[in-house]
Amino acid sequence: MRLFLASYRFGAHRDRLLTLLGTPPGRVAVIANAADAWPASARASAVTSDIVPLQKLGFSAEEVDLREYVGRADDLAESLSGFPLLWVRGGNTFVLRAQFARSGADVVVPELLGADRIVYAGYSAGACVLTPSLHGLESSDNPDEVQPTCGIEPIWSGLGLVDRAIVPHWQSQFDDPAVLQRVAEGFRDKQVPFWTLTDEQVVVVDGPRVDVL
Repeated sequence: MRLFLASYRFGAHRDRLLTLLGTPPGRVAVIANAADAWPASARASAVTSDIVPLQKLGFSAEEVDLREYVGRADDLAESLSGFPLLWVRGGNTFVLRAQFARSGADVVVPELLGADRIVYAGYSAGACVLTPSLHGLESSDNPDEVQPTCGIEPIWSGLGLVDRAIVPHWQSQFDDPAVLQRVAEGFRDKQVPFWTLTDEQVVVVDGPRVDVL
């Protein structure tokens, strides 16, 4: 299993992503469903803001919208298997988790990773969705956005592909430091193992090896 988990995009380690991929930049599937609760124009801008940096690195980037695969997990598996790299952007972790469930990505993605057929690169919500549980993130992400956006109740379990929680944007400009401190203190009080990631830091999982850079 190969994971590149960041607070914000590549962090300070874009070369490590390329090393993890192990091949020259090719096709990459951009999943932007963490932004589904945003106005359409803001969501579209968010997709563009991720595609452009990937293209500058030499990738052929295209969006794979999980909303188009609701109830079509087999079709999603076929689509994603054509991409060496999966890029999952930030937004609302609870909305992203719900869209993973509705499309079957919560089964498809772990299966592809387990077979080492893709590299998963996710930042902020895209990283947090892989943790064991989303409990504690409600201080920073609003679970009330899930029902009107996705039509289901919030799901509080993560995919469990890493063994600890993640607090992204630590000491950064994106989130209120007091909110992030509250999230971290909540994990600490409940003795939940967690990583705090600045916008320069990344967690790289390459088989059994886990590096926090």
